[in-house]
Amino acid sequence: MVSTILGRKLGMTQVFDENDNVVPVTVIQAGPCVISQVKTKATDGYDAVQIGFGDIKSKHVNKPMAGHFAKASVEPMRTLREVRVEDGSQFNTGDVVSVADFAEVASVDVTGTSKGKGFQGTIKRWNFHRGPMTHGSRNQRKPGSIGQCAYPARVRKGLHMAGHMGDERVTVKNLKLVQVDAEQNIMLVKGAVPGGKNAIVSIRMA
Repeated sequence: MVSTILGRKLGMTQVFDENDNVVPVTVIQAGPCVISQVKTKATDGYDAVQIGFGDIKSKHVNKPMAGHFAKASVEPMRTLREVRVEDGSQFNTGDVVSVADFAEVASVDVTGTSKGKGFQGTIKRWNFHRGPMTHGSRNQRKPGSIGQCAYPARVRKGLHMAGHMGDERVTVKNLKLVQVDAEQNIMLVKGAVPGGKNAIVSIRMA
């Protein structure tokens, strides 16, 4: 069994559990994902499968990728990811990974790209405290001292400073899988997952 499936984040809503408690959930359209390549230890040195998700017009596929899909005898797909498996010889190109495979799964790990927030200062990016707002202070949102004097006479690497925030790979682990709808390829995951609406996420069995 392939332990990972690709999906698209549709948004958030809330459902009620068996005790009538409100549960905030993220709605993910997961799969179906088609296997477009199989790797084994004999051919590649490790076992893995390549899965694809999302439709794409053939005119938007370049010639190398068009040949890759034609070799596997599958339709072109927009997003491809490689997933490690225990024995690659058990799978064939064209096999489908669907949300039905996650029907008995209790929790999942979701990986995605977080929302980009642009260039941010130290207060928003690293939760620094601001300076005093009164008595002539000129240090409200400045970073403050960033180093020593004569020694080492430089700014140490890794110092928390202003810079680009967000837009990075984030994994949220052990999220409860609340519901799986195999007919509509929908899964409801408790809590928030990285990315905005329509973001591509990877869901792995925890």
